[in-house]
Amino acid sequence: MGHWSHTPPESATDIIESLIRRPTFRLKLNMHRLARSALAALQIAILSGVVVADDSTETDFARNIRPFLQFHCVDCHSGDDPEGGVSLESYEDSANVQTDFDVWEKVLRALHAREMPPKEEPQPPDTEYEAVIGHIEAELAAFDCSGPQHPGRVTIRRLNRVEYNNTIRDLVGIDFHPADDFPSDDVGNGFDNIGDVLSISPLLMEKYVDAADAIAERVLAHDEARKRIVIQQAPDDDLDKKVAAAQFNIRTFASRAFRRPVGDEELQRLFSLVTFAFEQGSQDDEILRTVITAVLSSPQFLFRVEDDPSSDDGGIRALGDYELASRLSYFLWSSMPDEELFRLAEDGTLHQPEILQSQIERMLDDPRSQSIIDNFAGQWLQLRDLAHLRPDPTLFPQVDEQLRADMRRETELLFESVMRENRSVLDLLRADFSFVNERLASHYGIEGVTGAEFQRVDLPENRRGVLTQASVLLLTSNPTRTSPVKRGKWILDNILNEPPPPPPEGVPELSEAVEALGSLRERMEEHRSNESCAICHRRMDPLGFGLENFDAVGGWRDQDGQFEIDPSGTLPGDMNFSGPVELINILVNEKRDAFCRCLAEKLLTYALGRGLTSQDRCAVDRILEQMHADDDRFDTLVEAIVMSDPFLMRESQKD
Repeated sequence: MGHWSHTPPESATDIIESLIRRPTFRLKLNMHRLARSALAALQIAILSGVVVADDSTETDFARNIRPFLQFHCVDCHSGDDPEGGVSLESYEDSANVQTDFDVWEKVLRALHAREMPPKEEPQPPDTEYEAVIGHIEAELAAFDCSGPQHPGRVTIRRLNRVEYNNTIRDLVGIDFHPADDFPSDDVGNGFDNIGDVLSISPLLMEKYVDAADAIAERVLAHDEARKRIVIQQAPDDDLDKKVAAAQFNIRTFASRAFRRPVGDEELQRLFSLVTFAFEQGSQDDEILRTVITAVLSSPQFLFRVEDDPSSDDGGIRALGDYELASRLSYFLWSSMPDEELFRLAEDGTLHQPEILQSQIERMLDDPRSQSIIDNFAGQWLQLRDLAHLRPDPTLFPQVDEQLRADMRRETELLFESVMRENRSVLDLLRADFSFVNERLASHYGIEGVTGAEFQRVDLPENRRGVLTQASVLLLTSNPTRTSPVKRGKWILDNILNEPPPPPPEGVPELSEAVEALGSLRERMEEHRSNESCAICHRRMDPLGFGLENFDAVGGWRDQDGQFEIDPSGTLPGDMNFSGPVELINILVNEKRDAFCRCLAEKLLTYALGRGLTSQDRCAVDRILEQMHADDDRFDTLVEAIVMSDPFLMRESQKD
């Protein structure tokens, strides 16, 4: 470094960047990879402090991360169509972790796994990898959870079809599913209870009015349902008492339907309908029908309304107890609050932590919590799609509608076991038991099970958890064959929450090739010869190949036609496995945090009815801390979500 002794040196980073920017240098860089390796050695020397040159005005990001990105990453991760959908060219002085945390998590995963730079490119030495990883981790650690809280804002949202049916059931005591005739609910962030996508059309509004009238008709014909609404009665010859009884009944019914105390103005508007009908000579049943239809057609019934905070609240406020009761009941029951929740809300005590915790326990023990299994697990694990799948009847004649229903039921029962027994959520992946009936047991080759009823059984050594259940294996297959790509992508999406980007345009799918062209693994190796495909397939395919011993409908096999199954693979980070159980063990032991975070984020999304943002990261981190401290138990996950700021608070809409 003696040649810098008489002249003040430029920044070390400036020297590297000036070299990189020179067109002649970049041409030589592409022609001679040894030049890259030499410059990489210089760079790591600078990062390691061998060359002492500093510009105090530079940020740590600009000094220690940007040179690595420009040298190894920006060529591919830039422009209108960056590799993997990740663009890094705009980051100059900061990682902007408060808004772009997810981008840098992807970068960090790729570096940890040595996925980037691609293997055919010059590889940085281990010391350089470790240095830049450490600096990126420091950037992520700087995510500020100590500043002002941002609990987020849920868009006013209507009841979806399931919630409407359940609410009518609990409101009037008749379970007849009037919403089944409504248009399908849109899905956002993986769920059909997301406020941003639950629009309302003129057709749906007509359906609401028709359903309200049909419900009123059924109530009039059902004595118990009628008693839920007509609580007080008065003699016909005492007009004052009759008016008072009518007002009481209307207030009580509307308050339950609106899930909060009805205001005097609202009551007056409803009572004016009664007065008008009475003056027209309508009979009591006609008047009652008018009231029920009006209440059930009101936006206050159809929508879950939460008022935005005022500016006096600083744009953030705690939910009121009635609002909290609704959030809690629609999260755990997909229905309206019951009498106990209403009573606690009226007392103003529901928000107290010890009372809220006791209510969570009570509600999880209630049969209505089955909705978490049906509506959360059914959408998270995509079990609802099973009814629409049709594997090739020539190849798989045994798979009919009933067997598909049995497959779904097995997965639901495992999820229910984790929930009801308050087990570790990791048991969803590693459980050595399951629930089968005779037909499903036969499909798996499990002996000793008779009858249509499901019973708990110990699994053979080659099956563990949901990933080896026929439901998931059928969901992630093609009609005629398995699909390691679909299976790997399903795991990335739903187990690790690391979804790959969409495939590049113009790349054909793997054809239904004949055996003469080689085994499925060999054909997919050829398919991955396109480097644009290979980047993502290196993550997806090993996961899928680990499940190749299971055919397209979940049966075990050792061969695929004339080819021996090879279920081995290597996950990023040089994690090797030789079959499905070893793969699952890696997911449980090495990917525990990723799976728990994935489940926590998806359940929080479902609980809130909105997609998560970077501002929710601190809440998710606290949820994970509480889970890990209690062996990742299901009840602790639910309690941590309910006690989180995003669940208990509301933020005003930003300008």
